[in-house]
Amino acid sequence: MADTFQYSAVDPVGRRVRGREHAANADALARALEGRGLLVVDMSRDAAPARPSGASSRRRAVLEATRAVAALLNAGLPLPRALRVSAHVATPELAEALNAVVLAVEHGEPLAGALQAHPRLFRPLYVGMVRAGERSGALGDAFARLAVHLEREEELRARLTSAMAYPLILATMGGATVVLLLVMVLPRFVELLDGSGAALPRSTAALLAMSAFLRRTWPLLLVAALLLGSGMAAARRSEGGRRALARLLLRAPGVGALRRQVLAARFARLLSVLLTGGAPLLYALDDTIESLDDPVARETAGRVRARVREGAPLHAAIAAEPLYPPVLGQLVAVGEESGRLGDFLARAAEMFDTGAERALRRLVTFAEPAMIVVFGGIVAFVALSLLQAIYGLNADALR
Repeated sequence: MADTFQYSAVDPVGRRVRGREHAANADALARALEGRGLLVVDMSRDAAPARPSGASSRRRAVLEATRAVAALLNAGLPLPRALRVSAHVATPELAEALNAVVLAVEHGEPLAGALQAHPRLFRPLYVGMVRAGERSGALGDAFARLAVHLEREEELRARLTSAMAYPLILATMGGATVVLLLVMVLPRFVELLDGSGAALPRSTAALLAMSAFLRRTWPLLLVAALLLGSGMAAARRSEGGRRALARLLLRAPGVGALRRQVLAARFARLLSVLLTGGAPLLYALDDTIESLDDPVARETAGRVRARVREGAPLHAAIAAEPLYPPVLGQLVAVGEESGRLGDFLARAAEMFDTGAERALRRLVTFAEPAMIVVFGGIVAFVALSLLQAIYGLNADALR
């Protein structure tokens, strides 16, 4: 049975290489590494089995491997060698994919086609940029641009996640507090208030009725919530469901404007990166369409491509779509006139990213006090209703 070993080695150009591989024993792995031109410095058995990586760690692994391939190609290493060295320091899942890509390339398959066989790791944008680099003969530059693009995506995703963390925590804790009050605290007052025989205030009676309803029907409510969550997940897996959810987000107050900024930034950045990498406009639009995961954005980009194919300039095709802010068409027009379309698309993407981040901050700034007021009002209503009932009981006892 094969064991898993962690090793540290040095390649022929003096670079330190670290990785994890399966082998029958340490000597067999050392011989295999020496056959690849690596000098083993340290090796140890990895007792912990490799865990499957999540989406975030998978993206980070692809980013690190892309940086390594870019550096090795620009240093003069052949493509198969650069991919093998990058595979040695990658996660097991990515290393297996890269080794398969090396075999395909050595058998004469284009690199973009070999990468396309692993869509879980390499998205259509990744494949499109590599294809553009192969066409232009600047594969190292294509990988370098890919690394920059992936890093920007990770930074934007981290900023959005950080901005949304506090409102989500606040909503979760506030909702849990209200449920505990209605389900756990209020039942302790039921016997006291019912046994008194006194007439309860309307607010207290309504509160106790709501508490009783929740205690009787909480299994049904839980099942309904699970069914709703399952339905939403099923809808996200179908094309029609994703389209309906995307249109709903675009029509939502406050969220729709933010969503348009995000989609415009994504379209502009993808198209900019592909054009800068040497792809013709129609090919770049094709790869951009495949790379967009929002159905409405994909349909919009498809209409833009159809107009461009019919002979319309890109800025006119973009200006005809209400999804994109008008300034995008204006910047594209300037870029087409100056012959620097890729640069102006990149500037538009940066501007929309900044606008989306500001809009998100405004939304979060408004949401935080709104949630505090809502949940604070609910708690205050519960407390005042109970105090009003208790005051009524004491007043009746003193008469």
